[in-house]
Amino acid sequence: MRIGLLTSGGDCAGLNAVIRAVTLRAVLGYGFEVWGIREATHGLLKRPVAAERLTPDSVKGILHLGGTILGTTNRGNPFAYPSLDGVPVDRSDEIVAGYHELGLDALIGVGGDGSLAILRRLAQKGGWNLVGIPKTIDNDLGHTERSVGFSTAVDIATEAVDRLHVTAASHNRVMVLEVMGRDAGHIALHAGIAGGADVILIPEIPYDIEKVCAKIEARRASGRNFSLVVVAESVRAVDGEVQTYTDAHGQSRYGGIGRVIAEAIARRTGAESRVTVLGHVQRGGSPVALDRVLAAAFGVHAVDLVAQRRFDRVVGWQNRRVVDLPLAEACAAFKAVDPHDPLVWTARGLGISFGD
Repeated sequence: MRIGLLTSGGDCAGLNAVIRAVTLRAVLGYGFEVWGIREATHGLLKRPVAAERLTPDSVKGILHLGGTILGTTNRGNPFAYPSLDGVPVDRSDEIVAGYHELGLDALIGVGGDGSLAILRRLAQKGGWNLVGIPKTIDNDLGHTERSVGFSTAVDIATEAVDRLHVTAASHNRVMVLEVMGRDAGHIALHAGIAGGADVILIPEIPYDIEKVCAKIEARRASGRNFSLVVVAESVRAVDGEVQTYTDAHGQSRYGGIGRVIAEAIARRTGAESRVTVLGHVQRGGSPVALDRVLAAAFGVHAVDLVAQRRFDRVVGWQNRRVVDLPLAEACAAFKAVDPHDPLVWTARGLGISFGD
C-alpha cells in the first residue's frame, strides 16, 4: 500500500515522533510506502504534489525534535480558500485530485478538531481512505483523554509558574501567567495545580475579580505577600466578554486577558502586579517523554488501522490504552473542563481559588 501522511493545524511538540512511528510501522511492519505531504493540504494543491518518500533512514534523529519536518498550516480552508481579490474560492477539487495524483491508498492526517473535520470532508468528497491522529496542546478533542502536544505544553507552563514563583516571592508581587488553550482550560488547570498557583482562572468557570482579589488579600493577611495567578487565554468575567484582538490578517484572536486581570488586581489591592504571556512558547521545544510515548502508540495504531482497511477512524487514549472510534464522533465532541472534574475538586481542596 501507498500511504500519505500530513500534519495539519497549529504545530506542537510530538509531531515528529508521530511521523517517525508511522514510517517505522508502515515500512518495517508491512512493507508499505509512506509519502510525507508538505504543509498539510497546501502540499496537495501544488503540481507536482509537494511530497517526499519517508523511510526509516529519513526519520532517524527526529524523535526528540519539536515542530514537524513536514511543515503545517492552520490557514486556508480548502472549501473557502483566500484569493487575491478577497473572495473565498472552493479549491477542494484540486486537493482531492492531489491525493489521487500521488496514487495513495490511504491518508493518515495528524490534526486537531478543525483540521480533522476538514480532512474528513475532503475524504468524503474524494473517496479518500482516511485515519486521524489527534494532536492539540488544548487537549479539547473529544473521546481521547490526551492528545499529542498537551503534556509538553503543560510542562512548559508549569516551569514558567515555578520560575515566576521565585520572582513573586522576592519582590512581593502578584504574578499573572496567561497560557493558551483556546476555549478549554486544561493547560491552566494542570499547570496551576502542578506549579502551586493560588488562583486558576479557566473559561469553564466565569470569575469575579472581587473574589480573585479577596484571595490575594487573604494571603496578605496570613503573611504571604505574593501570589501566583494562572489564566487561560479565553476566560471571561461573570459579567464580561472574552478578551480578543485582531491580527494582521483580520482574524480575531484570544489574547490580552492576563494584562486586564493584572491591572484590575493592582487597582483593587494596591499590589504590584506583573503579567507574563507564554503564547507560542508552549508549542515549541522537545517533546516530553509522555508525548513521545503517546505519539508512538498513536502512530503504530493508525498504521494498523490502515492495514486492516478500517477507515474514517481516529485513534485515541482511554483508560491507559490506545483505542479507535469513528472520526465524525471525535470531531463533533468538544472536551472542555468539567467544573465538577476531580482535578477541579483537587484544586479547591488545596485552597486554590477559581474566582467564583
